Amino acid sequence: MRDNAIGAIDGSHIPAAPPRHEHTAYRNRKGFLSQNCLFTCDFGMQFTYTLTGWEGSAMDACVFQDACASSLVIPQGKYLLGDAGFPASLPNLLVLYRSTRYHLAEWRQASLR
Repeated sequence: MRDNAIGAIDGSHIPAAPPRHEHTAYRNRKGFLSQNCLFTCDFGMQFTYTLTGWEGSAMDACVFQDACASSLVIPQGKYLLGDAGFPASLPNLLVLYRSTRYHLAEWRQASLR
């Protein structure tokens, strides 16, 4: 199963300067104006997909749905690793459990089994 992971996906807030009448939509949950951008990278740390321009108030799950509907292609039988901000019910996404601490020592033990 580990061989089917093709990379990781996450959203990132990049500071933005929208027109004043759009400030409410671009204000993120931390209080600053931003764009919510979606990025995927492979395990060689190379970007493989980007989607920019979403308002800072948009949730990662909404941006992900837009990406899947437009141009993000995840090959059949492969998956991306994501955090708890993404839908956990999709077959092409492996999402970590919210509020669970993952430690490298635990991962090393799991790979020995």
